[in-house]
Amino acid sequence: MTSIATAPPPTPATEKRHRRRRRRPRPDSFLGATPFLAPAVVLYSVFLLFPIVSAVYLSFLRWNGFPTTPQKWAGLDNYAEIFTNDTVFYTALRNSVIWVVLSLIVPTVVALGLALALNRRLLGRNLIRSIFYIPAVLASIAVATMWAWMYNPNAGLINSVLTSLGGESLIQDWLGDPKIALYSVFVAFVWQTTGFSMVLFLAGLQSVPEELVEAARLDGANPRQVFRHVTLPALRPTLTVVLVLTVISSLKVFDLIVGMTGGGPAQSTQVLALWSYSQSFINHNFGAGNALAVVLLLITLALVLPYLLWTLKEDE
Repeated sequence: MTSIATAPPPTPATEKRHRRRRRRPRPDSFLGATPFLAPAVVLYSVFLLFPIVSAVYLSFLRWNGFPTTPQKWAGLDNYAEIFTNDTVFYTALRNSVIWVVLSLIVPTVVALGLALALNRRLLGRNLIRSIFYIPAVLASIAVATMWAWMYNPNAGLINSVLTSLGGESLIQDWLGDPKIALYSVFVAFVWQTTGFSMVLFLAGLQSVPEELVEAARLDGANPRQVFRHVTLPALRPTLTVVLVLTVISSLKVFDLIVGMTGGGPAQSTQVLALWSYSQSFINHNFGAGNALAVVLLLITLALVLPYLLWTLKEDE
């Protein structure tokens, strides 16, 4: 008759180790992930959450920004002032709205067209892609300096080319005419930002199933129908990212306008981000400047969040 071996009873030390092991958080639990999340959370709080909270707090104060000057509580007076007495605010708001609308149309359409054209097999395709992407990696202030020289009414490249081609009637003071200054700066914005959106669209085009495209062609669909019913639906996640980033970048445009016009002439290129800076650091009215920043934040959230929620709901 064979005997069955039994495990020895656990000792107190073994039971203690087992209890300690059971209490230890699993790596995939929240407590287990906390050590890995902590550095990112700290950086996020210091460089994003704290400035936002600080801006909201300063928007309720009257303060000129100097440490030796006391801060006085103003409540909602700063918000009432920018909505009732600040005429530049409405000019900046109008220009920001124009900028956002144009940004959603012009760079997006141009970037999508370039992506569709450069997604084919072409000689030197990678080189052409790099050429279109280079402006996106340039500093905005460098782009502003370059285009300000090109727009120079006396020695600029654009007017010189128009003169050499016999188009003297088309010569303009591109940055000095209040009627066209905003759109002249916007051209530089399109030149700088289109390449980045093009790269995002190119990445999205790689996810379009080639089998669906071939099946649509075999069914007799023309290129426009293939784009509308196959390519465009597959690009929807990429389009969401591009539109959201475009809205955010267009609302916070600052460097280009500072480097090219400084908000002039006659406030014709003034936008909300620049007017917030001007109120704080030029007019030394930190309360109004931060109130403008809060208004800009609320406008951004009002434009971006509903679209994100709608796209997420449609994907469910």
